[in-house]
Amino acid sequence: MAEANQQESVARGAVDRYFQITERGSSFGTEIRGGLVTFVTMAYIVILNPIILTTTSDVEGNQLSFAAVSAVTALTAGVMTILFGLVSRLPFSFAAGLGINAFLAFSVVGQVTWPEAMALVVINGVLIVVLAATGLRRMIFDAVPVELKLAITVGIGLFIAFIGFVNAGFVTATGNPSPPVGLGIGGSVVTIPTLIFVVTLILTGVLVAAKVKGGLLIGLVSGTVISVIVESIWHLGSSQEHAGGWGLTVPSLTGAPLSIPDLSLVGAVSFDLGRVGIVTVVMLVFTLLFTNFFDAMGTFTGLSREAGLADEKGNFPRLKSALVVEGVGAIAGGLTSSSSNTVFIESGAGIGEGARTGFANIMTGAMFLLAMFFTPLTQIVPTEVAAAALVIVGALMMAQIKNIDFTDFRVLLPVFLTVTVMPMTYSIANGIGAGFVAWVLVHALSGRAKQVHWLLWVVAVGFVVFFARGPIEAMLGV
Repeated sequence: MAEANQQESVARGAVDRYFQITERGSSFGTEIRGGLVTFVTMAYIVILNPIILTTTSDVEGNQLSFAAVSAVTALTAGVMTILFGLVSRLPFSFAAGLGINAFLAFSVVGQVTWPEAMALVVINGVLIVVLAATGLRRMIFDAVPVELKLAITVGIGLFIAFIGFVNAGFVTATGNPSPPVGLGIGGSVVTIPTLIFVVTLILTGVLVAAKVKGGLLIGLVSGTVISVIVESIWHLGSSQEHAGGWGLTVPSLTGAPLSIPDLSLVGAVSFDLGRVGIVTVVMLVFTLLFTNFFDAMGTFTGLSREAGLADEKGNFPRLKSALVVEGVGAIAGGLTSSSSNTVFIESGAGIGEGARTGFANIMTGAMFLLAMFFTPLTQIVPTEVAAAALVIVGALMMAQIKNIDFTDFRVLLPVFLTVTVMPMTYSIANGIGAGFVAWVLVHALSGRAKQVHWLLWVVAVGFVVFFARGPIEAMLGV
């Protein structure tokens, strides 16, 4: 017995030293608790990611399976979170990035199939790994003005929120030239599902405002429970069958809550990209790379500072390995069709609970792997409830606008274009491109050309080509 206790003590000490648990002022109990809290705050992605990815059909009219996307979302998040914890020994968890999955669903698959879109994600991941391993990633990150980095986050937030309003039926097309959109039906909220969206939005907003841990998940679950009760009483059905019905998912309890996870999407990738021109492929990969690139770098910086692990320059332990693994997350997300996986800002909840090491990731990752077997429960979440979560996430991303100084119009105009063009054109790429081109031109033509980094000129020229890709492809015959 004494020998067994001694072996356990030795093993525990080895784990402690590897993760630097005691050295960073933490404990095993604190790390486990922090890992659980992080999972609770991130668990909504197992529901939200499949809702986003299954909303639209690809260029051939094919849609992804909700259950399959939910399963691979949990699988990839679990594996990448554990891998990152073991390699970087930092308490930053991974899951499918919201901005990237929205770009795939609403911009990319209108031109390619889902397997081809995921191949683009894999290519994006390979490029990120190369950039990180060579040190170029940080150089590029430092070259882009912080105002544009923040504007991209804000713009994606507005875009996601707009998608939420439309999915909930809160904002609808009027069918008229002006105004093109309006509130509900005839200027009113008239359907029960849209009313439940409003209730869920307010409830979730209150929970988030009160800083309740897992507030977003609690709001999703509460809205779903209300929807199930309403459906059992009034039998609204789907909107395709009855006016005023549920948008995409009818919230009814059918079947068992547990099932063997559907992993059929693992490996469903096609690198046959011949249906689109080379210019389009390059710009789609570029936009994926850019979105993935800056979202992760900004999140890494914020979390490392929150955990007290960053120095005065914002560097943190094992920075290069962390950036390399983040690129691997994109590759893994593409290979599993769960979209690019990246570090999640919600990891800050676990850090707030005291997590300081990658040991917390072991707990978070294990919970995600367990969640794979509960994917049937995610399919009862109605679109209107999920839409409320999209609006909340959009609002949280919008908060970054407070860090932008608008006193200089050279900054104001590019930021304004970035933020507004995204939702107005239903394209993240268009917003990023408009902002970059405007930044370079406004600064260059107003006597500030020397302040524009040469890399920004390269990016701006790339986006000019992107915006003119139709005529260019026609001229080149591609």
